[in-house]
Amino acid sequence: MTAKNSQKATFEESLRRLEEIVSQLEQGEVSLEDSIKMYEEGLALSKGCIDKLTQAELKLKKLVKNVDGSLHFLDEETE
Repeated sequence: MTAKNSQKATFEESLRRLEEIVSQLEQGEVSLEDSIKMYEEGLALSKGCIDKLTQAELKLKKLVKNVDGSLHFLDEETE
C-alpha cells in the first residue's frame, strides 16, 4: 500500500497493514532497504489513521442529543 493509497483506504485497512508492517519488522528478517521503505509506509499509515480518528472525534463532538432522545449534528451556524 503506497502513501497515496493509504489516504483512500479505510481506517481498518490502514490499521491492518500497519500491524503487518510492525510484525514483519519485529521478526528482523527484512533487508535494511525494505525496512526503511516499510518504516516510511508505516509512518504514512499512522498519520492517515490519526487524521481519520481526529475527523471522527470532531464529528462526534458536534453530535447533540435532543430532549426527546433523538440525535442530530450541530449546524456550523448554530455554534
